Amino acid sequence: MASLTIRSPSKSSSSLSSSSLFTRASLSPKSFSFNLSSPRICASNSLYKKCELHQPVNHGNGKPRNPILNERMLPKFVDSTRMDTTATRNGAKLKLFSGTANPALSQEIAWYMGLELGQINIKRFADGEIYVQLQESVRGCDVYIVQPTCPPANENLMELLIMIDACRRASAKTITAVIPYFGYARADRKTQGRESIAAKLVANLITEAGANRVLACDLHSGQSMGYFDISVDHVHCQPVVLDYLASKRICSDDLVVVSPDVGGVARARAFAKKLSDAPLAIVDKRRHAHNVAEVMNLIGDVKGKVAVMVDDMIDTAGTIAKGASLLHQEGAREVYACCTHAVFSPPAIERLSGGLFQEVIITNTLPVAEKNYFPQLTVLSVANLLGETIWRVHDDCSVSSIFQ
Repeated sequence: MASLTIRSPSKSSSSLSSSSLFTRASLSPKSFSFNLSSPRICASNSLYKKCELHQPVNHGNGKPRNPILNERMLPKFVDSTRMDTTATRNGAKLKLFSGTANPALSQEIAWYMGLELGQINIKRFADGEIYVQLQESVRGCDVYIVQPTCPPANENLMELLIMIDACRRASAKTITAVIPYFGYARADRKTQGRESIAAKLVANLITEAGANRVLACDLHSGQSMGYFDISVDHVHCQPVVLDYLASKRICSDDLVVVSPDVGGVARARAFAKKLSDAPLAIVDKRRHAHNVAEVMNLIGDVKGKVAVMVDDMIDTAGTIAKGASLLHQEGAREVYACCTHAVFSPPAIERLSGGLFQEVIITNTLPVAEKNYFPQLTVLSVANLLGETIWRVHDDCSVSSIFQ
């Protein structure tokens, strides 16, 4: 069991400037106390500003290092005073519910927003059927359901659909599916004959269930937004990772951002631009079957540099591990892995903890099982990012309804 203590931020602390993430002065570190059996869990101070953390947080068995945290993970334009005013004005009309896929993230979002999670009864019958009943009225309310479709993907997807249906039949005004991790996103096109496009099918299911809006984090490809016939808010988690990397104060001249495959070049280029416009390298990858990757060569120079590999998800870690091995062969001094979604299917943990990476930086869009913690792992919270997005979506919807 880990204990967490955070001092109030100093008035002299200021947000990071927008010039260069690796040449700024880092903010003063907060005070943390960890049991040596807990991994590095990094969260924004603003996440706990509005609510006290009454119970210690149990984070698992990884070997920790005390992280250096910046003031908050959100960009500097976020104004917490405005958020407090919004909560007082519209809080009674907003209901936040959590599925069973990632209740810890849902609770963190509720803490950030200053709300209580809605009461809901979710259970399984003996044959595996899912039963959902809301334990409070949502009539005329804007309902937000937090449920990533992470493994077991089919179970969590079906649970999300039934929760949406329950809210629709309870006369909710609007229903927004908050899906931090959108499963089936990799099946977004036909690369061979007679293949299904499961991403479009899942989008249709969510729409037909009764959702009015979807909020998703770092979709595998932007085209997935077009599969929905309802509004989609696509949230990028890069600010959270960038803010953490800025605290490490790596010299920008030593940095190179690496895309693990050609398909992720646009993502890596956007990431590099925000890291003092760092140079870019690309790993040329040939895939012969699903979850089987073969690295061919490297495009770019990484000799003597700190390589930061950027991807949207890590599943079996075959691609990113082989890419890291190639980077070391080409003379990279250190290799960092950054991703939003940590699926961690076997044998991912063995590959990631084998000494190839200086640090593996992920977010908590998916829950990370205790058995999957390892010394190089760092988990960043996206709760404040999602909480602020929910408030802004709620504000926009409330204003729009006035003029309808």
